[in-house]
Amino acid sequence: MGIEDLDIPEELMRVLIESGYRELYPPQADALRSGILEGGNLVLASPTASGKTLVAEIVVMKEVLERGGKALYLTPLRALAKEKYRDFSKYRGLRKASGGRVRVAMTSGDYDTSDPHLSRYDVVISTNEKADSLLRHRARWLEDVSVVVADEIHLLTDPHRGPTLEATLTRLRAISPRVRVLALSATVSNVDEIADWLGAKRVATEWRPVPLREGVYCDGEISFNDGSSRRIPRESGNPVIDVAMETIRSGGQVLIFSDTRRGAMVMGKRISAYSKRLLGKREAERLRAISRSILEGESHTRLSEVLSGLVADGAAFHHAGLSPRDRELIEDGFRSGWIKALVATPTLAAGVNLPARSVIISSHERYEPGFGRSPISVLEYKQLCGRAGRPKFDDYGEAVLIARNEDERDMLMENYVMAKPERIWSKMAMEGVLRPHVLATIATGYASSEEGLRDFFGRTLCAFQYGMGNVEPKLGRALSFLYKEGMVELRRGRFFATEFGRRVSELYIDPLSAVVIRDGLLNGAERVTEFSFLHLISRTPDMSPKPYPRRKEYERLEAIAQEHEGEFLLEPISPESYYGYEEFLAEVKCASVLMDWIEEVGEEEILERHGVEPGDLLRLIEGAEWLMHAAGEISKLLGKGEHLRMLEELTLRIRHGVKRELLFLVGIEGIGRVRARALYNAGYRDAESLRRAAVSELLSVPTIGPAIAKRIKEHVGGKLTQEDWAILRGRGKRFEQRPLTPS
Repeated sequence: MGIEDLDIPEELMRVLIESGYRELYPPQADALRSGILEGGNLVLASPTASGKTLVAEIVVMKEVLERGGKALYLTPLRALAKEKYRDFSKYRGLRKASGGRVRVAMTSGDYDTSDPHLSRYDVVISTNEKADSLLRHRARWLEDVSVVVADEIHLLTDPHRGPTLEATLTRLRAISPRVRVLALSATVSNVDEIADWLGAKRVATEWRPVPLREGVYCDGEISFNDGSSRRIPRESGNPVIDVAMETIRSGGQVLIFSDTRRGAMVMGKRISAYSKRLLGKREAERLRAISRSILEGESHTRLSEVLSGLVADGAAFHHAGLSPRDRELIEDGFRSGWIKALVATPTLAAGVNLPARSVIISSHERYEPGFGRSPISVLEYKQLCGRAGRPKFDDYGEAVLIARNEDERDMLMENYVMAKPERIWSKMAMEGVLRPHVLATIATGYASSEEGLRDFFGRTLCAFQYGMGNVEPKLGRALSFLYKEGMVELRRGRFFATEFGRRVSELYIDPLSAVVIRDGLLNGAERVTEFSFLHLISRTPDMSPKPYPRRKEYERLEAIAQEHEGEFLLEPISPESYYGYEEFLAEVKCASVLMDWIEEVGEEEILERHGVEPGDLLRLIEGAEWLMHAAGEISKLLGKGEHLRMLEELTLRIRHGVKRELLFLVGIEGIGRVRARALYNAGYRDAESLRRAAVSELLSVPTIGPAIAKRIKEHVGGKLTQEDWAILRGRGKRFEQRPLTPS
């Protein structure tokens, strides 16, 4: 079946053909023959790289172009949202039958707004959490959505992300019963059940554009699921490196999954010693350029220095502790074929599309802090395998598990290679998970009675799979908690959200976090300081995962807690307490890291002092900024005006990582903590001093170039003289050639 055989608008067909699409893959053809172009819902389960996104693009664009519809594309991660935004951007500007041009937008983060401007867009790419928050704000434009694409639908079974996706889909279908749903996944074993829940047709296939073989390595040989085997030359004494080098020698790339970040870095170092021997001159030059780019980033730490050295040798590691910029450089370098071996933690499998000829899974176990090691699921294993084989580049893909002995080889072959993925099960049937969704359902007016709540939650996958008899007791307990904590009230037999409850729902925080913040604000302390509030938000369940305290840090963290005695808004946990003391030290560590950040301690020193890597620091900052904003909003409700100024200042200081004295300067576009400190040290500390400054004087400040100098003058309302313009024009080119230290 070809693109030209489809009943789609001519403009859409033209863009697809210009993008290189002519013949459809079998899963794509099956999906589009199912009737989804005419209407209805569909669950499409087909392997990675089999073209699911193209099906979504065609369905969405036909809806938008011909029917004047509006589409919402849901993804679990921001990185995926960015990827899908790029995919859909090629359709911007196409003319709709109803008039006007197609507009595409992406939204994520900032959970305290309804984003009314998105009503003007035809295709909105959103993370699941952002869509959930928009529903809590009753964004009116969501009622106009006529088609929803739910990517990575198998994540319904994830205990962290699944309930949000489930609640979002349930709520979208409740506010607009005619909305169509297209659910996509590489791995769903109970596709019929998921389709029945959604009232959808189903297309499930194992067809791949690149054939995949799965196998287990043991004692110098890989045994494959098709009955074949292959000997692997032993050159390193490490089976992972031996298997990887065979792939690289044959012109392929290899993706290695490690169970820990440290393991990924160590393996990256080991394999780089071998990969560098196989680099050609052009490859080596390109890799050195990528290596230099890593060192030019703002997050210049010993971690980035190690990464830079490996990249120059054709290898790299990838995990959530890297800065977003470093991860993007690595992903681009691997996608372009320059980096030959990439060692990653499994977070990559749930993120961007980054296939390789061979996938090596070094361990079938995962380490979870506080829980130890445990076997991965078959579902996760199959998701990792799905990365093997690059369409248009590889004739085949191979996924290999590493076994330590023959018994383990047989176990891995039976329990993983030859096994089917586990069923997708709802994870909403937990009281702690239900609480925020029960509150949101009442606060937004989707339900106000016990019958209404039963009706709404009766539409969830949870009720579909387990029955309402199992859901109702947990629903009742969640409701009791919300009533007891003053978030909902009962009037004449109906439930209503209190002002506190409604604001908590809009702020998109766990009701339990709101209780912690409320109680801390009401409780007070002998001395209320920045540390008081940083510790308070660190105690909330939303501040997760916290930087875990290492045993050697206990003494230092205990000293910090002693130093801040009298500043805690909630009672510190005693060392004699069997439960909770380690968690308390984690709270102290979290507050201490944030304290360093707002005191302008650099990322390298934070890494050295606390062991918190740049990527983790970024997530900590984002979470802390949001929780501090929430604390400010709750303080308004409580009438705690004496705390408001400090809370608002702290929100900004966490966002920018600066002391109070730099808050004005970081409010100027393009001025971050580095440039702000440079300006402040040069004597430019307020609008008046910047207005008086000549452009030549600003250009003498380290890190300030012509574009930034011009922006500063415009921001403060300073006039640019003819001499200023001459300087900007005359020096612009020279300054553009000089790399600026990022700010």
